[in-house]
Amino acid sequence: MNIIKVKDKTTAKEFLRLPLKIYNNDSVWVQPWNHDIEDVFNEKKNKFFRHGKCTRWILQTEKQETIGRIAAFINHRTAKENKTGGFGFFECIDNQIAADILFNTAKKWLTENDMQAMEGPINFGDRDKWWGLLVDGFTHPTYGMNYHPTYYKTLFENYGLKKYYDQYVFNYVVNQPVPEKFGEKAERIARDENYRFEHLKKSDIEKYTSYFHEVYNAAWGKHHGFKPMPLEAAKKIMQTIKPIMDPKLIWFGFYDNKPIAFFIMLPEINQAIKKLHGKFDWWHKLKFMYLLKFTNTVSKCYGVVFGVVPEFQGKGLEGGLIKAAEDVVQKENKYTDLEMNWIGSFNPKMIAICESLNAKKIKTLITYKIMFDANAEWKPHPIIK
Repeated sequence: MNIIKVKDKTTAKEFLRLPLKIYNNDSVWVQPWNHDIEDVFNEKKNKFFRHGKCTRWILQTEKQETIGRIAAFINHRTAKENKTGGFGFFECIDNQIAADILFNTAKKWLTENDMQAMEGPINFGDRDKWWGLLVDGFTHPTYGMNYHPTYYKTLFENYGLKKYYDQYVFNYVVNQPVPEKFGEKAERIARDENYRFEHLKKSDIEKYTSYFHEVYNAAWGKHHGFKPMPLEAAKKIMQTIKPIMDPKLIWFGFYDNKPIAFFIMLPEINQAIKKLHGKFDWWHKLKFMYLLKFTNTVSKCYGVVFGVVPEFQGKGLEGGLIKAAEDVVQKENKYTDLEMNWIGSFNPKMIAICESLNAKKIKTLITYKIMFDANAEWKPHPIIK
């Protein structure tokens, strides 16, 4: 077997094409847009290159058949604290020797770059995409979520990777009544006329971008390792999701007309992407927008982010937001299910909210970690309060 660094169009194409072989007989798998994967490794498009580095490889047989791939990366902002690099985009045939070669290649590169551990599979970017190994709930993957064969767990753990934390996906049936507990919270909030809730209007997207930016930085300001989001980054996020957003899925809460909370949901576009086979040229863009806007192809939505400023946390504001959204979304009768992704096992507050909503845990993903020095102290994941 030969490990080959991806450094030209030919090897990059092989990197993209390997999953077609791995998932050839899997009807559930959704081929991601090629540009979504390639943009991760594009220095002009991935902001993480400003404070990090990455590389990737493919593994081939002596007959030049590609049988595996992996990427390794370092985020210098976080690596300064824990000397931990990352690996991701792992795909491999069911062969432990091949998997070990891939893992060892990532480990060697990270060691040469002064790292003492690696975790993965993660993304060289924000954690809302391509993060964690799917180990339970092998159903339709939400946009940006990993999907894997069942044998990957064995390949990972036989190599010596250990569970660092779990990530859960919860599913909420949209047309069911909101549990009484949330209804009571909503009623309590409604008694104070200073509270109000409204969904985004595209005509005022700059105003709502400002609200999002303000609440986001306040809500996460005390979290471990948090870096404030610049306004320009918030604008870029909103402009990126604008073509696919449904304004009635994006909600804001206010007190005395000051933004204090938001809940952003998006249509589950993987239901349409599945029909595009990774392509996004002009014709497939038109086909995608047609499927999204003029057919019933997209029947699910998914939660992207939920935030409440500290001084209003614990006051039941989530009940007001959820009830306000329910009153509008249920009337629309457009979506059957809401999936809430990336709920970390270290985030008991969000797990409790999902369970209180009678949402069902439908998937589990694991982020693994390995210390390069077998005698090094194992440190648990920092708790996010």
